[in-house]
Amino acid sequence: MANDTKERILAAALEMFSKYGYAGTNIRELSASLGLVKSGVYKHFESKEAIWNALLDQMIAYYAEHFGSAEHLPPVPDSLEGLVEMTMGMVHFTVHDERVIKTRKVLTLEQFRDERARGLATKHFLTGLTEMFTHVFTGMMEKGLLRKDDPQMLAFAYTAPISALIHLCDREPERTGEAIRQVEAFSRHFIQTYGFRNAEAG
Repeated sequence: MANDTKERILAAALEMFSKYGYAGTNIRELSASLGLVKSGVYKHFESKEAIWNALLDQMIAYYAEHFGSAEHLPPVPDSLEGLVEMTMGMVHFTVHDERVIKTRKVLTLEQFRDERARGLATKHFLTGLTEMFTHVFTGMMEKGLLRKDDPQMLAFAYTAPISALIHLCDREPERTGEAIRQVEAFSRHFIQTYGFRNAEAG
């Protein structure tokens, strides 16, 4: 039961932090949204900062499990079409999973206030994606699916516009369908430019 209450507190905190930011969220309102008094929240977390850090820990674990990380790298696709499918699976997850959407909003809001949030924003919006696709593209080059190039630079060139389109979905949710179509068109353009079609035929 205690763990259930802690999870409810963290879920409510994520909701409020994503809407109002850290400074705009207070424990009294957070407690009231759960039908608790302040002491009921402090029974599980000693402060708002403790809730914040527990939430960041939860974000890291959830993202690594469902999306990937340097410690949980995705498998290297066996075909060019496999790269498109993998990319679109990641994009659909990240623009439709409510917890990930709220996490991205929290990191965007708090990256200028909190050092941990800043580091996580850099990782999830830039360096982590580059590292992940550097691994993918290195493997695809070794399989003869992509022409030889600098895999890190290729990963940066591939992930930057996709990341920008994901952020567009957060700012303008009504354009999510359009953004997803642009990602797929871009991914297919990429494999047309860098891929070896004859490798797939073999």
